[in-house]
Amino acid sequence: MTNEEVHEILNQLKRGEVSEYHVSKEEFLTFRQVLVNREDFKHFRGIAQRGGEVVYHYIENARS
Repeated sequence: MTNEEVHEILNQLKRGEVSEYHVSKEEFLTFRQVLVNREDFKHFRGIAQRGGEVVYHYIENARS
């Protein structure tokens, strides 16, 4: 997964084109590195799943 692909996925979540995105444990570090550098970082919620997968959602109200 490239940084550009991660940006596009995060933009799709933000625009509501997809409601959630599943990130495998192999892709997690790349995905998170791009995510934490975004200004709207606190609008994304990741929920860990069994096996190391994380499911991300975009939320309207930024978490604190």
